[in-house]
Amino acid sequence: MAAAPAPTAAPAPAAGRIRQANEAAIVRAAEAVFARDGFRGASMAEIAAQAGVAKANIHYYFRTKQQLYRAVLERMLRDWLAETDGIRADADPAQALGAYVRAKMALAQTRPEASRVFAGEMLRGAPEMQDILRGELRELVARKSAVIEGWIAQGRMAPVDPPHLFFTIWAATQTYADFAPQVRAVLGARSLRGAPWQRATEHVVGLVLRGCGLGDQPAPAPAADTAAHPAPRLREGRKTSRRG
Repeated sequence: MAAAPAPTAAPAPAAGRIRQANEAAIVRAAEAVFARDGFRGASMAEIAAQAGVAKANIHYYFRTKQQLYRAVLERMLRDWLAETDGIRADADPAQALGAYVRAKMALAQTRPEASRVFAGEMLRGAPEMQDILRGELRELVARKSAVIEGWIAQGRMAPVDPPHLFFTIWAATQTYADFAPQVRAVLGARSLRGAPWQRATEHVVGLVLRGCGLGDQPAPAPAADTAAHPAPRLREGRKTSRRG
């Protein structure tokens, strides 16, 4: 009688996926700490506490604070760059640019801490990111600028300066993350969630598309709290009178 076949061993855990998940959780915690305390003020102990893991676990994946800081920056930049995939020669310019702006606004809403860390790095002169800015980012902007130049040559959109169009989109979208306290204060809003964020998104999309000669967009509905929270007026300085 033939021997029964040996039982097949259970598949080994997907170590690669586990590592990726652990690294992503640590990077998310690091985003919050670096955004709050800056690179110099942040500590690996604080990041470990934010992530809910032992400090030794942080060092297992990221040997130094500088390595973790760079991982935060690279992750944010690559998430931003991935959203340019729809800017292709065969795409509709209005749909491609509109989708890109909406994606950037969504990232500003869901990843504000990472955006602030990136802004802080730029204000420091980008010491950790010069190689990527001058390499990967510059090359991608050149490729996507060539697509936009092709659309312009075909008469599919108004003439614009493509690199500066990207700078404008980045500034207009990231301001809602980097300067959120200012935006909330001027709007008199406690939060930008829901209708206020939708209003901001539609405004930026319409502004970019109209600037590219791609037609007017429907005007966004006023946010529900606009009337209840009118924009505050700057106070005039007190005038002092001199008695004589």
